[in-house]
Formats: sequence, C-alpha cells, structure tokens
Amino acid sequence: MNLAMLKPGEAGKIVKIGAIGPLKRRLMDMGVLVGEKVKVEKVAPLGDPIEVTIKNYNLSLRKKEAEGIAVEVVK
Repeated sequence: MNLAMLKPGEAGKIVKIGAIGPLKRRLMDMGVLVGEKVKVEKVAPLGDPIEVTIKNYNLSLRKKEAEGIAVEVVK
C-alpha cells in the first residue's frame, strides 16, 4: 500500500521510499524516513496535494510523490 491510498485520519509506518535521486534526498531531509509514523490529515478535493503529519509537523506532498512512499497501516 502507498501513502496516497490512505484516507484522512488513517496512519501508517513508512516501509520504503521509492523515489530516487534529488527527490529522495529532499523527502528524507523533510523527515520522510523508513520507520517513521505518518498520518494523513487532509486530501484536496481533486486528490492533489495530500497533507500529512510526520515528526510533529505538517507536510504537503503531491499525489505522485505520495504514491512512491510505501506504508504499512497502523491502528
């Protein structure tokens, strides 16, 4: 399952970051790391962007970026 599939209010643990190169480095600099818990706060009406909470701050990701982040759903 990827981050874009989660609904608002659902949370997951990052298991893999599929991005490569500068995009992966940028995501990692913003705290998107394997093992981190991420919670979907809001999704825009057309599905892009997605607002998530990670490491106690909010981050907006494009849907394409979120699709490249594999997560495991946590309760």
